Amino acid sequence: MVIVNTVNECIAGATKKLTSLGGQIKDIITIGITNQRESTVIWDRNTGQPLANAIIWLDNRTTSTVEELLEAIPNNARNINYLRPLCGLPLSPYFSGVKLRWLRDNVPTVKAAMDSGVAMFGTIDTWLMYNLTGGKNGGVHKTDVTNASRTMLMNIETLQWDPNLLKFFGLPKTILPEICSSAEFYGSLAQGVLKGTSITADLGDQQAALVGQQCLSKGQAKATYGTGCFLLYNTGPSIVHSQHGLLTTVGYQLGRKATPYYALEGSVSIAGAAFNWLRDNIGLIQNSGQIEAMAATVDNSLDVYFVPAFNGLYAPYWNQDARGVICGLSEETTSEHIVRATLEAVCFQVRDILDSMHKDCKIPLAKLMVDGGMTVNNLFLQLQSDLVGIHVLRAKIAETTALGAAMAAYKAVENRYSMEAPLSKSGPREPVKPTIGSTERNLRYQKWKMAIDRSLNWETSTLPQGEREAFDGA
Repeated sequence: MVIVNTVNECIAGATKKLTSLGGQIKDIITIGITNQRESTVIWDRNTGQPLANAIIWLDNRTTSTVEELLEAIPNNARNINYLRPLCGLPLSPYFSGVKLRWLRDNVPTVKAAMDSGVAMFGTIDTWLMYNLTGGKNGGVHKTDVTNASRTMLMNIETLQWDPNLLKFFGLPKTILPEICSSAEFYGSLAQGVLKGTSITADLGDQQAALVGQQCLSKGQAKATYGTGCFLLYNTGPSIVHSQHGLLTTVGYQLGRKATPYYALEGSVSIAGAAFNWLRDNIGLIQNSGQIEAMAATVDNSLDVYFVPAFNGLYAPYWNQDARGVICGLSEETTSEHIVRATLEAVCFQVRDILDSMHKDCKIPLAKLMVDGGMTVNNLFLQLQSDLVGIHVLRAKIAETTALGAAMAAYKAVENRYSMEAPLSKSGPREPVKPTIGSTERNLRYQKWKMAIDRSLNWETSTLPQGEREAFDGA
């Protein structure tokens, strides 16, 4: 309900800002929605009220559910990729189907509502759309192919809910929304200043950024840096099943009859969130505005490597038992070195993913489109270019996620609109280019991989028998 109220406040605030700048409400011809994808909401279709708090994408409480589901795989295989051929995703606490199963197993009211047929499920887009279009009084229950592809419940080829996946998770089809394309008429706002305005687009946030960055051709890729970091590589109409730890996902489908485009995705759970930890948990910085200046006071990280695996590692490792480590500390290490190592940690994680994309697609990227909050940091972009060995191009319009949703919404009402048309009159973007050679780059990456090795399987690690007995005796 807090999320719904916040969105309504934002609608009121944005429309007020529009009129203060000389625009008119009638200038808004349609709306697009973009959202956190895997975050899960379940509610009662009779009352319209949530049956539990939302479980956000980063929430790790579902680790125990993953363990139970792994035990259910035939022949004691415990293979996290068991469902990949159907849905393109590994078994992980990350995805909505696992969160739904946790809610069914742990919240009695949710189980009762599922069993009686009154439960409704949605990712945040579906929940917002339901409320904006009337809630219990006729609100629509819909989602799009990009969001549905993050649930582990949709067949990646048919783009429909899959009965075999539902059976595996033990979930009823009655809770699920209708799957639509990313650009079509969904419904109209039922109240407020934009009452009657159509909703004509819905995309998960990272897919919306892919559209907003105009990565609309096979072989183009973008990276969005926020709390986490997400790289999407457009594979065109072809489904590429990764052999190197990436996710197969729907990139977009811009119309009910349009060809769906797919993508390979690499997800990093902790990017900008690592700096929140430096600020809030250990007091190394006071605010994010200090990061670039602090990191720039030293020439390098003094061989310090930070793996911020606070709740496991996502792509390409998919190790939920990994935990954070800082390696290479010495008497000379300062807070500035650790801040710089934190910037580099994001860059190294991006290299992990780009290397996997190269192995899967056989075509190395020449350039990487980037957006998100961290891209205001010029030093960070230089480090990213140096540590990957690639040209980095920063988006001229910072809010590419919102832009992508707006572009898709307009495409639905004006089919002649060219999604590839220039968005800016100020000329092409200037790339950030590498300033170090491949020898130094690869040596530093080898050290990063050593740090990764030290972070893996931490939660399941045990002392050798003799050491454990000595520890217990002490």
